[in-house]
Amino acid sequence: MIKRVVDAYTTLRAGIRNGNLGGPASKRRRKAEAKPIVFRADAAHTFDDRCLSWQLDAGTVSIWTVAGRCKNLRFACSPDQAKTLSAHRKGESDLVRRDGKWFLLATCDVPEPPVYEPVDWVGVDRGIVNLATTFDGDNHQGRRLDRYRRWQARKRAELQAKRTRAAVRLLKKRARREARHATHVNHSIAKQVVAVAARTGRGIALEELSGIRGRVTVPRDQRARLSSWLFHQLGEFIAYKARLHGVPFLEVDPAYTSQRCPRCGHSERANRRTRDLFSCRWCGLAGPADVVAGVNVRDRARSAWVFVNMPQPAPG
Repeated sequence: MIKRVVDAYTTLRAGIRNGNLGGPASKRRRKAEAKPIVFRADAAHTFDDRCLSWQLDAGTVSIWTVAGRCKNLRFACSPDQAKTLSAHRKGESDLVRRDGKWFLLATCDVPEPPVYEPVDWVGVDRGIVNLATTFDGDNHQGRRLDRYRRWQARKRAELQAKRTRAAVRLLKKRARREARHATHVNHSIAKQVVAVAARTGRGIALEELSGIRGRVTVPRDQRARLSSWLFHQLGEFIAYKARLHGVPFLEVDPAYTSQRCPRCGHSERANRRTRDLFSCRWCGLAGPADVVAGVNVRDRARSAWVFVNMPQPAPG
């Protein structure tokens, strides 16, 4: 506990010294210097191997506290998690209290296998209605998630109207539950995409969508859906699962992937007749718009991979 307080003030002083909080006259810096650091009662507690020991065979941990050592504290985890803990646990562990339950967050250093040479690429188009669509035609729709979010929004409105402390606690609990549900959906999609790529010896290519929310304009009734679109989280899940399986992963330029014809190369906004339909005005190629975008993403990955693996010229 003492070390934690010392570290917090050391970090604060370093931030002030480096100018991270502004100059001597800045309001932010004066406030940080005048106000003591406060720790929440339910904040995470960090333990290293000197203060917390794992007995994995017994399924227990032992923790040093200010009141002495607490021994034989049982923990629960899945068989896969137990296997990962046994093989790869390394470093500090965090003890967190949430909704009346205690959780131990362990750090595991899992080695990444070498990346294989792909025979081709799985182009993935991410969207709001269809969360992920591959050029093979695999479509992971977001309708169930959208219905769940609308239901949660109605419940939030009911609780907000009550304006009580109990309602505020329930609102926070519902927000965490909704986030967990969306995270579970993204994990499931990422797992399926990576499994298909690994089984077929292909790589995975996504569009690089950084800053997409600031570049697109949507109707007023669609703004909530855009702001809750977890495309970045899905991309991160696919990327790290790909690394764990040695699957090549690339992000490519997203420009005009939904408007370009993969057969003749003609690009025009009118090629996208509706949200769901692509029809090339030059050669007549027609198909689902998300699948066509996935094909374009795949084609760009093919070209990009050549440059990624191009041998570097010898220094002259």
